[in-house]
Amino acid sequence: MAIDLKSMSKKELEKLARDVQKALDRLHAQDVKKVRQEMEKLAASHGVSVEEVLGAPAKPGKATKAAKSPSKPKYANPADPSQTWTGKGRKPDWFHAAIKSGATAESLAI
Repeated sequence: MAIDLKSMSKKELEKLARDVQKALDRLHAQDVKKVRQEMEKLAASHGVSVEEVLGAPAKPGKATKAAKSPSKPKYANPADPSQTWTGKGRKPDWFHAAIKSGATAESLAI
C-alpha cells in the first residue's frame, strides 16, 4: 500500500497524521495491556501481586519543591555587625540610614 504524499492536500495530510497517531495509540494501549497481563501471571506464579513488586502507585498531583537553603548575608551594619542583609527583599532601616549618611553599598558589603 503506497501512499503518494506529494499529491495530498494539507487537510488530507493532517487527517492521515491523526489517523496514524490514533493507530499508534491503539497499538501502544494493546502492548501495555499485554505486558500487564504477563506481569500479573508472573507475579501470581510467585505468590505476589504486581503492586507488591512495583510498589504503590504515586498519587497524582503537584511535585514537591526542594527546600531552598537560606541565602548568605552580603551586607552588614557597620555599627552592629550582627545585623546583616542578603541583598534580597526590602532594604533594612540600618541600610537606608547608612546610605543616607554617605556610605556606599560596596562599603557595607561583607
